[in-house]
Amino acid sequence: METRPLISVVSPVYKAEKVIPKLVERLIKELSSIDENFEIILVDDCCPGNSWDAILSQCQKDKRIKGIKLSRNFGQHYAITAGLDESKGEWVIVMDCDLQDRPEEITRLYSKAKEGYDIVLARREKRQDSLFKKLFSKLFHKTLTFLSGTQLDSTVANFGIYNRKVINAISQMRESIRFFPSMIKWVGFKSASISVQHSARDEGKTSYNFSRLMNLAIDIILAYSDRPIRITIQTGFILAGLAFLYALYNIIQSLTTGFSVSGYASLIISIWFLSGLILAFIGIVGLYVGKTFEGVKNRPIYIIDKKTF
Repeated sequence: METRPLISVVSPVYKAEKVIPKLVERLIKELSSIDENFEIILVDDCCPGNSWDAILSQCQKDKRIKGIKLSRNFGQHYAITAGLDESKGEWVIVMDCDLQDRPEEITRLYSKAKEGYDIVLARREKRQDSLFKKLFSKLFHKTLTFLSGTQLDSTVANFGIYNRKVINAISQMRESIRFFPSMIKWVGFKSASISVQHSARDEGKTSYNFSRLMNLAIDIILAYSDRPIRITIQTGFILAGLAFLYALYNIIQSLTTGFSVSGYASLIISIWFLSGLILAFIGIVGLYVGKTFEGVKNRPIYIIDKKTF
């Protein structure tokens, strides 16, 4: 009977063929200082380039390294889900493959977890990113916190260590929209965070541009909160109240000073303004209906093309 690994490392891979050998070397060195019984799961999100060949090369050198190749590009958080579903470790580390998440911090994460925590998150206090990316990340997370109803921290991403019961709970969540940090928040369990050193990107640049981040934000908001619909309802009541007060004002004015002929500018502006709001509100409801339609299809979250185990 195969012994369960103490630690599993899950890392989604995208355009990282030059980084993978360094990542694996540093992971093996760090994990071996904790226990020799571990596994490293590298999930190729069907990215362009030779990442899969680089993964196969590492798998041939050490049986503790496992590779998964998805049938198409599903996205980072879907690749994480694929790795989590295949992981066997008592503890699971989730980290990016670009070496900005430093493997050398794993021992500290594990030590903190052994104090009695089911989740220990890595908090990047000094991010080694451009000023624009850091500012945009803060705005992104603050907007998501407000609209999704889930408290999110821009200094915390996927990097952390998670107990097996946490991963089992995450694996039960089979909704079509995936965002790992929000899922971790939702399942609960006893958690803590530690400050870690954040490294500059070893190779290439991030695959998240403005458009992808906006699409991700919309998906997360629709998946984890009905707050946008509540806001539309509140806005509707506010506008109806203002309209009632304005109508009351006009009635009083007509009774005291008589009717006055007004221009059409305010009327046209009101019509365009309210029409725009109505279309926007219908669009928000339509997005919820569309995402519900995607969910009831019950398609697989990801499809595995190949794996080495």
